Amino acid sequence: MLYRALVSKSPSRILLITGVAGSGKSTIGQTAAITLGWPYFEADDFHSVANKAKMASGTPLNDTDRAPWLAAIRAKIDEVRAADQCAVFTCSALKESYRHVLMHNAPEVVLVYLSGDFDTIAQRVGQRAGHYMKSDMVRSQFAALEPPQGALTLDVAQTPEALVAQVLAAVR
Repeated sequence: MLYRALVSKSPSRILLITGVAGSGKSTIGQTAAITLGWPYFEADDFHSVANKAKMASGTPLNDTDRAPWLAAIRAKIDEVRAADQCAVFTCSALKESYRHVLMHNAPEVVLVYLSGDFDTIAQRVGQRAGHYMKSDMVRSQFAALEPPQGALTLDVAQTPEALVAQVLAAVR
């Protein structure tokens, strides 16, 4: 699947910032949303209590666990689209099939992929306190990852400021 051009002709525009846990989705997404004056939606907020508990126990989610989560995110994307508004969403969207759920027939969605190596990501996740995603689950994230083709791909070795600047340049 080819992803939409970064500049949409639609009045609404939605940034979908993707990548494995620890890639900086929340930091980049929140900063971009604040700078653009757009609402921000964190995919973690769409997880069920059962999904969060499963991940907190160190058990990776499977596709069955993720289906209602992805559907809930897509419903919110559709709500934003129907209102001709703009928004920033973050979601790991590790597989092509997940991105298909989130982006199919939604030309307003601009895909941004935060790419990083395993060691960098594992170190970042290991330093986070109070998050249900534990560092030992990073391996499962990389195992499931199907890097998107045609996305704005950014290397997370850059500073958050540099990453946000590139995201903003792509949507302005």
